This record gives sequence, structure tokens and C-alpha cells, in this order.
Amino acid sequence: MQPTSTDLPAMALSGEVRVPAWLSVAALRSMPQREMTVSFECRTSGPRRHYFTGPLLIDVLQAAQPLFDPGERKDRLRFLIAVRGRDGHRAVLSWGEIDPEFGNTAALLAVSMDCRALDEQGPHLVMPGDRCGARHISQVTDLGVHAGDRLWG
Repeated sequence: MQPTSTDLPAMALSGEVRVPAWLSVAALRSMPQREMTVSFECRTSGPRRHYFTGPLLIDVLQAAQPLFDPGERKDRLRFLIAVRGRDGHRAVLSWGEIDPEFGNTAALLAVSMDCRALDEQGPHLVMPGDRCGARHISQVTDLGVHAGDRLWG
């Protein structure tokens, strides 16, 4: 399904999932929201502190129904999440670091920053606890869920 002009900017959610999707900020806003204040040290502009709201990344990804083996609890630990922003900034996360049964990092797909809606920009990936904020990705355009099988040969 391609996004419509009213959905732009839209984020593609694809990969090894049963329900790939195009998600607008409005669609993300319709999901359960979390709030968090995040501080980090930016190498070029010093300390930063921002207030974000949005759904948890794990909730967005689980709605896409990743292709885990349901009979094997730890199967999800071999999955990686690739995130790309409009400016080309990329990061890779492991499923285990955001899964509540394992690392439990409350990664967020922010729909607002400092009480300003991000509808025209697109969602931001927020990784609380990151010291320098390098995995904060503005204007996320792509989320991919992939099994890391190629890593093992």
C-alpha cells in the first residue's frame, strides 16, 4: 500500500513482517502514547534536553507481526531493526534491546518534540539512555525488521 498525499510524510515499515505498512505521524498518534524527557550530550552543540511523546517502537513493530517462530521464545533475539532518516542517518538496533523480556529499552517513535507536533517532519526515533544521542534519528522514513541469519554464515 502506497501512502496518500494526506499521509505524507509517511514511514515505511517492512522486512520480515506479516503486515508491512506506511505509517504517518497521525497513524502513530492513534497508538498508545508514552511521554519522556531525554538528555544527551551533542558533540557539536553541547548538552540537549527534549520532551517527547509517541508510541513505543516495540508496539509499532509488534503491530506489524514480525515473523518469529512462535514455538521458540528466544527466536526474536536474532532479529535486527534498521532505521533510516530522511537525511540518510541510519542505525541498527537489536530486537532484544527493546523487548520488555530482555533489554527493555523504552525506544520511542516520537510524534511530538517539546510539545510541537512532528506531522510535517515525520517521526523521530528516540533512544533514552544514549549518552550522545547518535541513535536519535529525525524524520524516520524507513523501519525494517530483519533476521540476522546472514551474520552467522
